[in-house]
Amino acid sequence: MDQGGPERLWLVRHGQSAGNIARDAARAARLGRIDLDARDVDVDLSAKGEEQASFVGRWFAGSPPDDRPEIILTSPYLRAARTAQLIAAAGALTAPIIADERLREREFGVLDGLTGSGIRELHPDQASARRTLGKFYYRPPGGESWCDVILRLRSLMDTLSLHHAGARVLIVTHQVVVLCLRYLLENLDEAGILAIDRQGDVLNCAITDYRLDRAAGRLALDRYNFACAQPAPAAAGG
Repeated sequence: MDQGGPERLWLVRHGQSAGNIARDAARAARLGRIDLDARDVDVDLSAKGEEQASFVGRWFAGSPPDDRPEIILTSPYLRAARTAQLIAAAGALTAPIIADERLREREFGVLDGLTGSGIRELHPDQASARRTLGKFYYRPPGGESWCDVILRLRSLMDTLSLHHAGARVLIVTHQVVVLCLRYLLENLDEAGILAIDRQGDVLNCAITDYRLDRAAGRLALDRYNFACAQPAPAAAGG
């Protein structure tokens, strides 16, 4: 990104959602379908997710005033929008919150609501196609590949450069979107971003942030997957 972009950029995955809980339960029980009644766009935060979001807000409140977001961009999905609202409230942030559909979750098409075992059972042809093409390029019928997500995010990057030059911007979004933004911001390739993905999930409410490197004329990664909202590990001993 050139010097027309933000001065600071924070990427935050939404807090734990009811969907995250239902997915983990389905996987643990080796079920093919995730037990959710709501559309993906309408899935809300869990109580823990609300706590995580508020914790991030308090973390921002503890930062110097000139190191806090001036504008918040969020996915319109309920779990992300609610995370943004809770962060702003707990952090006493006066930054406007703007929903941007380009930050929405990756669309899964016919595979929506299925676990890996469900895909293999109900859509073995798609499971085979995914293995052949790889997760970066594979597009499920009616859904998106990672490349499709990246394509819509390229225009978002232009918006950041044109309308938020020199600003401090917080983006609240979803796991794959965080990774795809890293791909763009750091000029990564398929192998590079998938290597990061293999390290583990982007944690709920984890922070990935960038600072403008004026000498290089681009945003430079400061930290990735910083879990400020996760419980501290228990001390050893009694």
